[in-house]
Amino acid sequence: MTFAGLTPNMLGALATLFLLLLVASGVLFLLKRRDPQRDFGELELRIRSWWVMVCIFSAAMLLSRNISLAFFGFISFLALKEYLSIIPTRRADRRVLFWAYLAVPLQYYWIGIGWYGLFIIFIPVYMFLFLPLRMVIIGETRSFLTAAGTLHWGLMTTVFSISHVAYLLVLPADVNPAAGGAGLVLYLVFLTQSNDISQYIWGKRFGRNKIIPKVSPNKTWEGFLGGLATTTLLAMLLAPLLTPLDTKWALLAGLIIAAGGFVGDVTISALKRDIGVKDSGSLLPGHGGILDRIDSLTYTAPLFFHFVYYLHY
Repeated sequence: MTFAGLTPNMLGALATLFLLLLVASGVLFLLKRRDPQRDFGELELRIRSWWVMVCIFSAAMLLSRNISLAFFGFISFLALKEYLSIIPTRRADRRVLFWAYLAVPLQYYWIGIGWYGLFIIFIPVYMFLFLPLRMVIIGETRSFLTAAGTLHWGLMTTVFSISHVAYLLVLPADVNPAAGGAGLVLYLVFLTQSNDISQYIWGKRFGRNKIIPKVSPNKTWEGFLGGLATTTLLAMLLAPLLTPLDTKWALLAGLIIAAGGFVGDVTISALKRDIGVKDSGSLLPGHGGILDRIDSLTYTAPLFFHFVYYLHY
């Protein structure tokens, strides 16, 4: 018996997420009772934001496929808007930004109708060619290369990469009878986020040797390897419930998501350091902005999508 097109495995996985949040909230309550003088404000904000994010994500998965696609399209829009708000842009390019924003609904429309061919080349090819042309028509040549490069990189990161999560939803459900496309989405998003958390915890507890201190001083080899092991183990445990992957491919998927998540995280960190900001925004209390939450996903989404697509679709 399914609800809103979701399999029992998928519904059970969503229920487990809420159970984990209840446990986290309970632990926070006990910590505050045990040590009332200590400031748990940041942890409380983070847990509260996780409640909001999980509720919104679950609602998107439980409702129709089109609403789920619109949800991810909105995430891309917010991420692109946030990116453009912190990136210096030329006054002459204000009119060009309209076309960049227009790429968001178009990209997700191709997903909605299942047009894989245009989905995969629309932004990397057609927007890559069109946006510089629009800039040339305006006639401003100062910092032309910088403007064209930063705008296209932003589209690739916030729209093209993230749209791979949405395309998982329209993949043929019969290939993954355990949980369908929604299961693949939950598998990817959960492992990406848990990888971030586990790398942070392992690094905080055992971190000694820094990997790239000039980019992200808190990243250590111990944290990276601990997160890699944790994410790979979770990937193998969850694969039979949510994906068509067998054990060996699930192990590889875990390694891809763990390594890709790390690279996505530090890439956005490098961007923020270049611009001179700590967080990309303040939309999510305790977490920063949208870019701060999807930084790892900008790498794991396309890597995992093409890995699964090559193996099974």
